[in-house]
Amino acid sequence: MDGEFPLRSLGTGVFDIDEPAARRLPLVLSSPHSGSEYPDDLLAASRLDPLALRGSEDSFVDELFAAAPGIGAPLLSARFPRAYVDVNREAYELDPGMFCDALPDFVNAGSPRVRMGLGTIARIVASGEEIYARKLRFADAKRRIECLYEPYHRALRRLVEETETAFGGCLLVDCHSMPSAAGSVSGRDGPDIVLGDCHGASCAPRIVQAVTTFLVDRGFAVAINSPYAGGFTTAFYGRPGAHRHALQIEINRALYMDERSYQRKPRFTRLVKDMADLVERLGRLAQQCLPDKA
Repeated sequence: MDGEFPLRSLGTGVFDIDEPAARRLPLVLSSPHSGSEYPDDLLAASRLDPLALRGSEDSFVDELFAAAPGIGAPLLSARFPRAYVDVNREAYELDPGMFCDALPDFVNAGSPRVRMGLGTIARIVASGEEIYARKLRFADAKRRIECLYEPYHRALRRLVEETETAFGGCLLVDCHSMPSAAGSVSGRDGPDIVLGDCHGASCAPRIVQAVTTFLVDRGFAVAINSPYAGGFTTAFYGRPGAHRHALQIEINRALYMDERSYQRKPRFTRLVKDMADLVERLGRLAQQCLPDKA
C-alpha cells in the first residue's frame, strides 16, 4: 500500500530487468534509485526512522517508465535503496569519517559528492539528516559494493553492449526523481523535469533539444543541466562520438506523489502515459543518431 514502509530483507535478486519481447529500439532505461527493499542491517544501524530513510528514494520511478519493455526497450531497476548503496557513483566514493578503520588507498575520499555526504555509501539522506548511529567498518561497504553495486553495473553494461551490437549504437536513459524544492528560486517553483547531459558531454545536442521540445509541448517546465547535470552513470556511459549517448531525466516528485505520505497522486496515471510517449520519442531520436550502414 502507498505510504507503507516495505520492511523486507534483500533476497537473491538485487535488481529487476524487464526485457521486451523483442528489442525494437536502440534504447536502455535504468532506474538506480527507486529501490524500496530496505535490508535489515541498514534498519538496525540507522539512527533514523524508516520513513525518514525514504527521503533519498526515487519513489515509483520504475513504475513511471514501466511501459518501456512493451515499446521495445529494456528497463533495469534496483531493488535496494539509494540510502544503502548508490550505484550512480564511482564504486568507492567513500567518506573516511564514516568508518572506524582506515580506508584503502584506492578509495576516492575527496570527491565533491563525498564532501556533500552523498558518496557510494551515503552519510546523509536527502533532508541532510545523518543516517548512521555509529561508524561502519570498511568491510561493510565492500560487501555492499561487491554484492549490489558491481552486479548492477555488470547488468547495465551488458544491456548497453547488447543494444550497441544489435543497432550500432545506444541511448541510455538514467531515470530519477527530485524533491519539489530542487531548483526553486526566490519562492518560485522549480522545473517539472531536468535533463542532464553533463553539459553536452554525454549526449548529442539534437537529442536533448528534441526531448526538451517534446516535453514543453506536453506542458512541462524543463531545465537543462540545472540543478542536475548528470551523475556517474551519465558521465561514464555517455560517449556520443562512439554512438553511445546517455541522458539523465529528473522528474519533480510533486507531479505524481505526496512527498510526505508517499501516496501517489491522481496525476500519476497520466504521467505514466506521458513517459511512455517520451520513451517512444527517445527511441526514434536514438535511431536517427545511429551510424550510417552504407
